[in-house]
Amino acid sequence: MDKNRVEGTVEQAKGKVKETAGKVTGDAKLESEGKVDQVAGKAQNAYGQAKDAAKEATENAADKVKESVNK
Repeated sequence: MDKNRVEGTVEQAKGKVKETAGKVTGDAKLESEGKVDQVAGKAQNAYGQAKDAAKEATENAADKVKESVNK
């Protein structure tokens, strides 16, 4: 698993906590920062997923080439 997926998930959680704290305290700035953090975390997570998919596709292609060479 790509580290961006983990970091993105952490950023989303941090953003949710900030958003909730902002709502509870009536701090609109903190609430909006939390929402921004969540969006950034989702983007980072998606980037990590894309990297994982590309890596897996490359590994699968390499395995196919090895199999055809060894036949």
